[in-house]
Amino acid sequence: MNTHTFDGFDTYDTFGTFDGSTDPGHSSALDKASESWLIAVAAIEGTTALDPVIRVLQRGIHALPLGGVRDLLRGEPLGHPAHPVLVQVPIGCWLSAGIVDAVPGAQRAATVLTAVGLAGAAPAAVTGWADWADLPPRQARVGVIHAVTNLAAVGCYTASLIARLRGEGLKGRLWSLAGLTAVSASGALGGHMAYRRYQDGD
Repeated sequence: MNTHTFDGFDTYDTFGTFDGSTDPGHSSALDKASESWLIAVAAIEGTTALDPVIRVLQRGIHALPLGGVRDLLRGEPLGHPAHPVLVQVPIGCWLSAGIVDAVPGAQRAATVLTAVGLAGAAPAAVTGWADWADLPPRQARVGVIHAVTNLAAVGCYTASLIARLRGEGLKGRLWSLAGLTAVSASGALGGHMAYRRYQDGD
């Protein structure tokens, strides 16, 4: 397993192509963006500031009397986590809303997609927390930021839906764009956690 170290934190050679080279002839805008992203995520993984809160939250989730529902939330009947499946609903709807916003006269469709995405965010979040409760510290730290960015996205899309229902189309589209930015960052963090679990053999 290939790793690189930035400021005391090690992170994975995620795609097998980034080698941390600082040779100007080798660097590109994409390389620099990738390096900055990996450094930021490695810093999140390495910080311990939120660990006391994380432990309390994880113990609290484990203490919930969910019974067999816990296995359902974790996707045991499917043979894999349910969260990555369920997140397709909000992400797909919100991305589609952003595309539809560019089509003249399609504001109603964008409003419906925004609302359906918000409805789908709740089950996706519940299954995500069920998975997160079993994560080791490094992944759990990233998971907290993942949850915060998800919350920001939900807030943006809620504001977007309210604006759209009031007939404030431009404001609705701007809130939608902000939400799409947040959910994109969240998705990248979620992908990193999934890859980290794969690399750790979990």
